Amino acid sequence: MNPILETDRLLLRELNLGDVPFILSLLNSPGWLKYIGDRGVKNEEQAKDYLLNGPLKSYKENGFGLYLVEERISKLPIGLCGLLKRETLENPDLGFAFLSDYMGKGFAFEAAHAVLEYTKSELKMPTILAIVLPNNQPSIKLLEKLGFQYQKTIQVKEGEDLSLFQVNL
Repeated sequence: MNPILETDRLLLRELNLGDVPFILSLLNSPGWLKYIGDRGVKNEEQAKDYLLNGPLKSYKENGFGLYLVEERISKLPIGLCGLLKRETLENPDLGFAFLSDYMGKGFAFEAAHAVLEYTKSELKMPTILAIVLPNNQPSIKLLEKLGFQYQKTIQVKEGEDLSLFQVNL
C-alpha cells in the first residue's frame, strides 16, 4: 500500500484488514492498556471489527483516521498515529500509540509532526485537539513539544478525567 506520509525513518499508511495481527498485538500492549484502555479486542475477529468500525470507517466518513506507522527500512509496523473525530469534541484530535520497543526513540514525535503538517497543508484544518490521561507524562511532554497547550480537564466517560490540549496550525 502506498504511504500517505513519509519521514526520514517512517512510512504512514492507511490501515487494512491485513493489519489484524498488529492491531491485536498493539491493543493488548501494556502501554495501550494503561493509557488508552482495554478495547475488548482479544482475538483476530475482534481486531477485524475494530478496524472496520474504527479507522476504516473514519477514512470513508471523514477523509482521515489513524494511520499505521511502519519503520521505513524494515517495513515493520511499530504504531498508530493520526486523527480521530469524536462526537464529544468540537475538533478532530491527534491520537498515537506505539509498541513499547519503539517508545522513547522519537518515532511518535516524528509521526505526529508529519500528521500535523499534513493536517495543515492537505486537510486545511486550523485547530487540532488531543486528550490524554493526566498521569500520562510521556504523551503530555510529546504534545507540548508539538506545540499543544493545555486547555482544561474534561470528562469523556463518567468518572474519567482527561486533560484537553489544543494546537492551532
